[in-house]
Amino acid sequence: MIKFFRQSYAVQYVVIALLAIALWIPAFASAKEIMGVGEPVTPLFNLLDRLLGFSPVAKLVFAFLLLVLETLLFNAILVNNQIIGKVSTMGAFVFVLVMSLTPTQTHFYPFALSSVFILLTINTLFNIYLAQKPELDLLRAGIFVALASMCYFPAIVLILWVMASLPIAKKSSFRLEIIPLVGFLFVYFFYFVGTYLFGDFLSIIHGYRDWFVGLRLSVDGFNLTSIILLSFLVIVAIGMMLGNSNLEKSVAVRVKITMTMLILLFALLLLFVGGNALLNGLVFIVLAMVYAYAFTYLNNTGWANLVLTLFLLLVFANHYYFKLL
Repeated sequence: MIKFFRQSYAVQYVVIALLAIALWIPAFASAKEIMGVGEPVTPLFNLLDRLLGFSPVAKLVFAFLLLVLETLLFNAILVNNQIIGKVSTMGAFVFVLVMSLTPTQTHFYPFALSSVFILLTINTLFNIYLAQKPELDLLRAGIFVALASMCYFPAIVLILWVMASLPIAKKSSFRLEIIPLVGFLFVYFFYFVGTYLFGDFLSIIHGYRDWFVGLRLSVDGFNLTSIILLSFLVIVAIGMMLGNSNLEKSVAVRVKITMTMLILLFALLLLFVGGNALLNGLVFIVLAMVYAYAFTYLNNTGWANLVLTLFLLLVFANHYYFKLL
């Protein structure tokens, strides 16, 4: 199975499309109305949620198309940054699997929309290592983080990841550190000016204030099943990274993987922000990158294929029978 997705032909994309459809069929079959979050701190998500509010099926269709777009974008990012082979669909396969692991993830929710901008942020940061003039890339990164936070507000923490990644990419200076922050504030400046002129500015400000005042890390979003699932995914990912001696040794790729492991720390932190931990999905994007990278350079695929096959069977059983998460 792993060797199959190291290639890129029409048949691989057909299999990935069938995998995505199969994992989302139960969601379309039930077509339950999913109420929007409606928090003042997620204006971009709220806008699309209202536009699609006429039909739960419309939300599901949009969420599924969003997954398809993100899958193609994710695979292209990994290929362009040499994290997987030039002719590979490994990234697409892993991304579809981890972003649709459970029925909880197969609907339209804030992080699903935020993922587009998060992927663009990651790609932009990966590009700065070889960039002679990274200023525009850093400005774009700040803008993408701002847009991501307007869909899923905890993504605001990624501005710290962007700034912390600059020393890793050997681009550390006070001027460069400030540029992504300027891009981030640029977006929010226009948003607040717009709401001041045409919206309910005070309620928006109170919404942001209440979010920060009520912010606390908790384990309320976890249950035993989600703890087991997330622990399994993280432990296996770390084990593959530490146990695979055949990983790509080029400096550029190692720098990007170090950035990825750094973002994993922020992703694990977001699991405790509140709400269902499975919907705080940054950890799934990072794990998808780690799995795709490790599977690409794995020599002995026997045990890995067996584990992956059993895992796929459990995922399908959870979607169609157990529905534990």
